[in-house]
Amino acid sequence: MSASSSTHSEVREIPLSERGPAPRNVVVSFGFWLFLLSDIVIFAALFAAFAVLSHETAGGPSGDDLFDRSRVLLETAILLASSFTCGLMSLAVEQRKLIPAASWGAVTFLLGATFVGMELSEFHGMIESGAGPDRSAFLSAFFTLVGTHGLHVSAGLFWLLVMFAQVLTLGFRPMVLRRLRCFSLFWHALDIVWIGVFTIVYLGAH
Repeated sequence: MSASSSTHSEVREIPLSERGPAPRNVVVSFGFWLFLLSDIVIFAALFAAFAVLSHETAGGPSGDDLFDRSRVLLETAILLASSFTCGLMSLAVEQRKLIPAASWGAVTFLLGATFVGMELSEFHGMIESGAGPDRSAFLSAFFTLVGTHGLHVSAGLFWLLVMFAQVLTLGFRPMVLRRLRCFSLFWHALDIVWIGVFTIVYLGAH
């Protein structure tokens, strides 16, 4: 048996767990998926709390009294459109095309910022009318759930700005590409969570 085949045989006999650290892209992907799963657990807890408290209005307004579903539908369309433009940005990034990537990234940012602005306007209107988070357990659960999602979107917008600052200064290095892929996963996950918010909180209001 040649020395080469002997070496390959020894490598195959080494357990996978003992072959040294995994490549960085594998470690980053695995770690980020764990982060997303932990975030989903947080939102699952908030959804559960809202479901339990949705009838606890303390004699105050209910969701059916407060929510403008046509406005929320527009918010949903804007956020879903941002998910589509984020996908187009990701395709341009994979092709190393700076101008299309920056253009679709800018559109994604504007759509996300519009969504956050509409959400803040909704919160402001509710608080001004006396339907703040301290009015009832239902409203506390509502502001916590929807507000947490809004904070995530705001964090995503900041992340997107940082990433394009890195693209402009560092170019499409492997490190930057990994971070952009993580951002894309994060943004799409927020869209999925919002579908749950739209369905359970707004369409299910009574």
